[in-house]
Amino acid sequence: MKVLTSPSSFGQVSSEPFDILEENGFEVINNPYGRKLTEDEVIELAKDCIGIVAGVETLSAKVMDALPDLKCISRVGIGMDSVDLKYAGQKGIIVNNTPNGPTRAVAELTLGMTMSLLRKIPQAHSDLKNRVWKKQIGNLLYNKVVGVIGLGRIGKLVSQLFRGLENPVIGYDPFPDAGWAEKWDVKLVDFETLLKTADIITIHVPGNEDKSPVIGQKELDLLKQGAFLINISRGGIVDESALYQALSEKKLAGAAIDVFSDEPYSGQLCDLDNVVLTPHLGSYAEEGKLLMEIDAVNNLINALK
Repeated sequence: MKVLTSPSSFGQVSSEPFDILEENGFEVINNPYGRKLTEDEVIELAKDCIGIVAGVETLSAKVMDALPDLKCISRVGIGMDSVDLKYAGQKGIIVNNTPNGPTRAVAELTLGMTMSLLRKIPQAHSDLKNRVWKKQIGNLLYNKVVGVIGLGRIGKLVSQLFRGLENPVIGYDPFPDAGWAEKWDVKLVDFETLLKTADIITIHVPGNEDKSPVIGQKELDLLKQGAFLINISRGGIVDESALYQALSEKKLAGAAIDVFSDEPYSGQLCDLDNVVLTPHLGSYAEEGKLLMEIDAVNNLINALK
């Protein structure tokens, strides 16, 4: 029984996920490239596999048709937009994910990115590494209104972390949890009100079904002059060209971005000095990453049983 483990960094924190698979009688085919796999590489590596412990590679109808033995796709992480879920259902392929694993890691990164952005920590670090002693004036987090778009597991924890720092928090979700919001003193507002009111906006939504941006030119125009934007959700949720324009014109004071439409990213946002950019490492904390990998492995084993 063969299983492909496709995430580029799978098993780097600990061998435990591999050990669990082997103890349950599976032969593991691991990603040998150290990067996101192409469709053809998935087909080649998984040609005799009954399961895939998946990353963010594209698992399309083409891939599934080329893998006649495939019975289960177990995603390490939350996002499922790289998997053709409808076609998998038609073929009887079980698909699951690990919704709890990355919550704390992504929420803490959101807080860290916000602090870095406001206090210009990456810029100061870069200057000093280049032997330049230059003090830049940043902003306090204190009393800033934080607007959280998407109040699922991650959005809720992000809200709670900011409330713990005594920030006023407003939130938007199409299906809000009013009881939770009341408990944590998070004010529920409509989408437009959040955009117009918040000093700091952080995004935690899966995105539109048609892949169109949630935050495009129209939405950026609504933001307060000098607002800050943080996106650690999905690439493409923020229109990168419109964001570049807003940052260039200083409509936004700054942005922190962890996810991009095309990854690896090397676009025009790299040319700006009022952004903090990270290479899609939202879940890359040892404890959370290992938990997700173990959950994904156990989900696959249980599904195949």
